Amino acid sequence: MTGTTVSDAGDADEAELARMGYKQELKRDLGLLQNFGVSFSIISVITGVPSLFLFGLNTGGPAVMVWGWVVVACFTMLVGLAMAEVCSAHPTSGGPYFWAAMLSKPENAPFASWVTGWFNLLGQVAVTTGISFACANFISTAATLQSDFVPTASKTIGIYAAVLVAQGLINTFGVNILRYLNNISVWWHAVGTTALVIAILAAAPSHQSAHFVFQTFIDNTGVDGFGWSQRASPAYVVVIGILMAQYTLTGFDASAHMTEETHNAAVSGPIGIIMAIGVSAVLGWFLILGLLFSIQDLDATLASETGQPVTQIFLDTVGSKGAIVLMVIVIGAMFFCGTFSITSNSRMMYAFARDGGIPGHTFFHKVDKKRKSPVRTVWLACTLSFVLALPSLGSAVAFSAATSIATIGLYISYAIPILLRVIYRASFVRGPFHLGIFSYPVALLAVVWIAFISIAFILPQENPVDSQTLNYSIVAVGIVVTYSLGFWVISARKWFKGPVRQIEAEEMGIDVTNPAEFERIEKIGKA
Repeated sequence: MTGTTVSDAGDADEAELARMGYKQELKRDLGLLQNFGVSFSIISVITGVPSLFLFGLNTGGPAVMVWGWVVVACFTMLVGLAMAEVCSAHPTSGGPYFWAAMLSKPENAPFASWVTGWFNLLGQVAVTTGISFACANFISTAATLQSDFVPTASKTIGIYAAVLVAQGLINTFGVNILRYLNNISVWWHAVGTTALVIAILAAAPSHQSAHFVFQTFIDNTGVDGFGWSQRASPAYVVVIGILMAQYTLTGFDASAHMTEETHNAAVSGPIGIIMAIGVSAVLGWFLILGLLFSIQDLDATLASETGQPVTQIFLDTVGSKGAIVLMVIVIGAMFFCGTFSITSNSRMMYAFARDGGIPGHTFFHKVDKKRKSPVRTVWLACTLSFVLALPSLGSAVAFSAATSIATIGLYISYAIPILLRVIYRASFVRGPFHLGIFSYPVALLAVVWIAFISIAFILPQENPVDSQTLNYSIVAVGIVVTYSLGFWVISARKWFKGPVRQIEAEEMGIDVTNPAEFERIEKIGKA
C-alpha cells in the first residue's frame, strides 16, 4: 500500500513539473523532513551567529543582537510565508527565478526571470562563500588551541579551498548519501546547538546580568575610536547591526530549489520553508542568549588572541580541551551547512543554465546520467565562491561584505516574485498552501522589509571609510546589476525566453540550451 502511495505521489509531482514545462531529470527521493533539513542546515544558526558574533558585539552590542534578532525573525517569517505561497503554486528547482516568469505578464516574463536569476545566483554564490569561509576561519582558530599554529590570510584561503573541494566532492560522488547526511545535519544542528549552550552556561564561572544582555549598547565601529553613533546616530549602528540576524536567517529558498527532488512538493516545499525559519529563529535566539550570558570579560573577549570571541567564550567557560570539542561541533555544522549550500546553489545554476541564462550554458546544462546530479554546476558554484573570497587577502571587512552580498542578492531575488504576486494578484492561481485574506498584506510587508535591508547592508560598516574598510558589497551588487541589465539590452532580450518549456521544445526537436536555435525557429514561425 505504501509503495503505491509513493508511486502515485511521484507521478503527481512529475505531472506538475510537466505542466510547468519540464522533464523529471533530477532524482526525486526527498521527503518533508529532508526538504526542511536542507533549508534548516543552510540557515544554520550555529554557523551564522558565531561567524558574525564579533561584528554583532562591535556593531550595537548585546541589545541589538538580542532584540534585532527578534525583529528580523518576525519580518523574515513574513518573507517566508509569502515565498511559501508562491512555492506551492510553482514547485520547481528554479525557485524565485522561475516564479518571476510565471507571475509576470508574458511579454515581461523573460526580463523578470533574467534579473531575478542573476540576483539569486549572486546571493547563492555569496552565501556559500560566507558559510565555507567561516568554516575555514574556525578551523584556523581551532588549530591554534594547544598548538603553535599562527593563522594568516593566505593560510585561511588555502584551508577555504580545501573545504570547498571536500564539499564539491561530496556533492559529486556522494549524491546518493546526501539525504542521509541531511538527516545527520538536522540532528547535529539541533542537538549540537542545545548541548553547546547548556555546556557553556553550566560551566561558566559567572554570568552576565540581564541588564548587560538585554540593554547594553556598544559602538566599536570607529577604527580610530570615533564610531558611527557619534558621526551619524545610534540608530545607524542599530540598522547596520542587524546584519548578523538577517544574514543568518537566509537561504531558506533551498526548500524551493529542492522541490524537483521532493515528494508532494507543492506542500512539502512551503512547509519546509516555514519550519526552517521558525525552528531556526527559536534556536538562534537561544544560542545568542547563551553566548552573551556566558561572557566573562567583555574587553578580553573582544580583543581575544584567537580572533573569534565565541572561541574565547569557550576557553573561559569549559577550558581548552572543552573548547576544542565545542569548536568541532561548530565546524561540523559549518561544513554541513556549506555542503548543502553548494547543493542548493548548483540546482539553481542548473535551472538557469537549462534555460540559457548563464555564459557557457550549453556546457553547464548537463545532468550526470549515472548520479542524476548537475555535477558541472557543483564545481562552478565552488569556483565562483572561491573567487568571491579572494578580497579577504587585502580587506579588513571582506567577510562582513560577503555576508552583505549574500543577504542582498538572495532577498532581492525573493522580493521580485513576491512583488509580482502583489501586482498581478488577480491572476495568481493558488497552490494547496495559501494565506487566504492575509496573502496581500503579508506580501506587501515582506517587500517593504527587503527594500529596507537592501539599502541598509550596502552602507559603510566602519568609520572612516577607506580601501581597508570599504563595504564592497555595493561593488559586487553593482557589477551584477550592470552586467545583467547591460547584457539584456545588448543581446539577451533578443533570445532569452525565460524558463523554457522543455518538454514541448524537445518534442519539436529544438535544442533548449541553444538560444540561437530558438531565434532561428522563431524567424521561420515554428516556435
